[in-house]
Amino acid sequence: MSRLSNFSAKKAIAIFQKFGYIIDHQTGSHIILFHPYRATLSIPNHKELAVGLLCGLIKKSGLTVEEFLNKE
Repeated sequence: MSRLSNFSAKKAIAIFQKFGYIIDHQTGSHIILFHPYRATLSIPNHKELAVGLLCGLIKKSGLTVEEFLNKE
């Protein structure tokens, strides 16, 4: 099983906030995270995020999976 499995949107958002992201707003079921120097992220508010989606969000933010998991 992947190390990125079983991540909820709430848990992922909490980790991105440790890197300086802030919740900007919510559009429908997507929570928009803003960072002044990194890409803006749109995270669906689901109980469990797909591994590929979470990987893509981490890559878009300019982080590595290891950096992301170390802040867990």
